[in-house]
Amino acid sequence: MQNIRWFLKTIFTPVTIMVVPHSRAKPFRFLFPCAGILLSVLMFLLGTAYVLTVSVRTMEYYMMREKLSRISSRLQELNATMDSLKLAEEQFRKLFSLNSKKEVLETFKIEDAGSLDMEALKKQIDEKMESVAEIRKYVSAQKDIYLSTPSVWPVQGLISSGYGYREHPKFGDQKFHSGVDIIVPQGTPVKATADGIVSYSGSSEGSGNTVVIEHGHGFSTAYAHNLRNLVRVGQRVKREDVIAITGSTGISTGPHVHYEIWKNGRHVNPMAYLARK
Repeated sequence: MQNIRWFLKTIFTPVTIMVVPHSRAKPFRFLFPCAGILLSVLMFLLGTAYVLTVSVRTMEYYMMREKLSRISSRLQELNATMDSLKLAEEQFRKLFSLNSKKEVLETFKIEDAGSLDMEALKKQIDEKMESVAEIRKYVSAQKDIYLSTPSVWPVQGLISSGYGYREHPKFGDQKFHSGVDIIVPQGTPVKATADGIVSYSGSSEGSGNTVVIEHGHGFSTAYAHNLRNLVRVGQRVKREDVIAITGSTGISTGPHVHYEIWKNGRHVNPMAYLARK
């Protein structure tokens, strides 16, 4: 009992704190019980511990948020790459399910694809995407060549005069015939034999109404003796677009289409291309 009284008396015993200013002012004295001082020190220590704990947790929060942001970004890149690989797979499944080169080239379409930048997969996926890009580039170039190459008949009819030397049907002398003459009824639609741009649409004394189309990759075609041309210079046309109406204008013995193919500035035998149909 006496120990408890002594302890209570001790903690409530006032302590004098004197403040001595560096001037002529009188010193100040403050009386504080020991318990008050101990409580103040304890509150200071608890407050400091709390502030440190909050600071550590705040730092951990920002570190976790940054890490989550990086993971989220990589997941988005992964999703984009998976979509790209699925697109490529669909494209090549479609390509290789076709039965002929013509079907492949006519149905092939170029669409954009992405890439992945993850450390563990980047090298492998980049290699795969480069291979896919090379294949797509090659097929795209082959399709462009295919569309530029004459491969259909301008009209469906009988060939009355082939490519090479012949006896002129009107003058009777031997001359080189640089195309083929296809007999059809007057008024039959004349179709472009490949994609291209019209470079000439007009009339001449010998060939009558004539259309010339530039197809690219060295190819050009000519369609002569038309009753009427339906296209203008600079107009883009697709394979099998109607470009003229057959007739017998110019030096001609009857309705027909004089059809020529030029390759790299020199006329070639159209039969090699007409036979493709």
